[in-house]
Amino acid sequence: MKKLTLPLTKEDVRSLHAGDSVLISGTILTARDCAHKRITEYLRDGKKLPFELRDAIIYYAGPCPAKPGMASGSCGPTTSARMDSFAPSLLDLGLGGMIGKGEMCEEVAKALVRNTAVYFAAIGGAGALYGNAIKKSDCIAFEDLLSEAVYRLEVKDFPAVVAMDCHGGNIYR
Repeated sequence: MKKLTLPLTKEDVRSLHAGDSVLISGTILTARDCAHKRITEYLRDGKKLPFELRDAIIYYAGPCPAKPGMASGSCGPTTSARMDSFAPSLLDLGLGGMIGKGEMCEEVAKALVRNTAVYFAAIGGAGALYGNAIKKSDCIAFEDLLSEAVYRLEVKDFPAVVAMDCHGGNIYR
C-alpha cells in the first residue's frame, strides 16, 4: 500500500502503476456531470474558474450532508465514463488526475499518458468509508448545483487503486 500526499508531483505519478493500492491524503475536488458542463462553459467563454484546476485531483462524487460531528456524510464515487467527453481537455489544461468508478475511454487513457496524470478507482458502494476519510468539506463553486457543486475536500488515508496510469497501464484490460 502506497501513501500519497497531494499535490502529486510528476515523479509521484510516474512511480504509480495500474493495480497499485494507495491511501491518498490532502486536498481533492469533487465534480460530477453538471459541474463538468459548467467548467467547460466557463473555459469556452474565457471566464476564470473559481478554483485552481492545474495539478488538482477531481473526485467524481457528490458528498451527502454531514451528521453532527462529521465533516461529510457518505461520499461514494459515480460512474467515471460519464466524464469521458470532458476529461481529455481538462487533463490537457493541467488537471493532475481523477478518482471515480469504472473504466474510462481510450481518449482519456491517451490524455493520461500525454500529460503524466493518473486515474484512481474508488469502490462503488463504499460511500460511508469514503465519507469517514473526509476531514473537511467546503462548497467552493457552483452552489446552485447542490450535490453536484464543486467541493474542496481534505482527506486522510482515502483508499483507492491506480486504475489507469501514465504508462498506458489499465486494470480494466
